[in-house]
Amino acid sequence: LRVLHIFGQQPLDVGRCAEAFRELFPERQSRVVVLSDVVYAHAMGELEQQLCPEYPNITFSRLECGDPPAPALPGEERRFGRRFLVEAPGGLQDYAMFYVGAEGLALTNFMLTWNRCPFSSFDPTTGCGRHETLNVNRALMRRLYLVERARDARVVGILVGTLGVVGYLALLQRLRELLRRAGKRSYTLAVGKPNPAKLANFPEVDIFVLVACAQNSLLDSSDFYRPVVTPYELELACNPAREWTGSYLTDFRDLLPGACAHMELPPAIPAAEAIPDPSFLESRSWRGLEQQLGQTPISKAVQGRRGIAIAYEDEGCEQ
Repeated sequence: LRVLHIFGQQPLDVGRCAEAFRELFPERQSRVVVLSDVVYAHAMGELEQQLCPEYPNITFSRLECGDPPAPALPGEERRFGRRFLVEAPGGLQDYAMFYVGAEGLALTNFMLTWNRCPFSSFDPTTGCGRHETLNVNRALMRRLYLVERARDARVVGILVGTLGVVGYLALLQRLRELLRRAGKRSYTLAVGKPNPAKLANFPEVDIFVLVACAQNSLLDSSDFYRPVVTPYELELACNPAREWTGSYLTDFRDLLPGACAHMELPPAIPAAEAIPDPSFLESRSWRGLEQQLGQTPISKAVQGRRGIAIAYEDEGCEQ
């Protein structure tokens, strides 16, 4: 089906943004990649016209949407629906990143994915630019701690957070097979948008893995009863062939066959060592709404009581 992408257009003071860029990068030979929130993409052309004559090594990312993308060029980076060309001999690690947009999940994803690059940002709502002070290493340590929690887990809940990203069914099958080979039980749960109250209904689950788009896969689960990890973190925990290399993957399509970071699944553990699979969730009395088509007698609608709970109209008043 054809899709119409409407990102919206928020106002951006391009002059102030360019001024903040010059303050953050006084060296005119700096190698910088400019990223932006989608609501400011409409103004990136004007910003590019102001900065490119002064900064010969600056490169602007482009949004990818609509038609299937053309084959990648040598040195071209494609992530999060954006693409840009890296021309430095040392690759992307020779670049700094400049993000136009407010602090949020998109910026966190960028900083974790390109964690070897220094980041700066400009917030259009405040008109202020800054070098990002978020301790990325501490954030990565938190995520790696969750990997250890996933490695120790015996029951894993697979949360379906998307039905529209290409490849999500293939990933669900891969996660189920990965957990089976690792000797863990798994349950697939469709709960809409995860929140602590919803997931607390499944106390048997030791840890959850969220299948969602790259922008929403990182979930702060500090307030949750059980941790929530990404598919990449679960693979780090359950696939011995996958080792931590310092790079971070938030797009689950990178894990699928044919992708850049795909690795074969580990061999299954011997049957004697496998964890038995008692159906905890199937034995619970409440299973959600059931249609029971043709089994419920049809009754006519009747008029209900009127008023408020403390004093319905058909109740007498006490003196």
